[in-house]
Amino acid sequence: MISLIGFLSLSALTATSSAISCRTCISMSSTCSGSSITCPDGFMCGSVYTQVLHEGERTEHLIRTCAPSSECNFTGTMSIPQERIALGISCCSTDNCTPTLPTVPTKGHNPNGVICPSCAPAQSTPCYTSDTIQCTADENMCLLKAMEIGSASGAMRGCATKSFCDLGSQFYTAGGSTIKYTYTCTSGGISAHKVVLTPAIVCLLVLKLFL
Repeated sequence: MISLIGFLSLSALTATSSAISCRTCISMSSTCSGSSITCPDGFMCGSVYTQVLHEGERTEHLIRTCAPSSECNFTGTMSIPQERIALGISCCSTDNCTPTLPTVPTKGHNPNGVICPSCAPAQSTPCYTSDTIQCTADENMCLLKAMEIGSASGAMRGCATKSFCDLGSQFYTAGGSTIKYTYTCTSGGISAHKVVLTPAIVCLLVLKLFL
């Protein structure tokens, strides 16, 4: 029969054994490396990979850090005028493992009938706009993406796949900074989005902060 002390020790070991260590880094490419941190329970080592296609020019952005297991195998796209953003998340579950680079989805070009407000100025200033974007393929939701990177904040809005809406929010610690994204969606239509925002385009903000 196991003693009370032995049971408590075994319980403590079991409770902490699910926490793993992961390396964290931020890069404007498809590779990076960094120091190791201990993840909360229920997290895995994740690669959060973004491809941005802006007027025909492609850029990449990679975050490697602890990621909730619920976000593993995520894919989605969002669009604003002249720009398409594709996101993929992959995970692995052993200490300091390196997740494979996620495969991001391609985007169709056939209009789907949804029209969304769109705003993503280069500066973090209030956005009063009547600009819109015609959504295509499976980007059938109007998305507001708010972000905080350290002390900087901003937002962007446009068309997106429903997978972004299902995320709700993301919170990461990487490269010495905290990174938070919040996703708010509606099913389309202009009236639902006539609000005052404080937007900043994600990639330009990341470039200013980390390059």
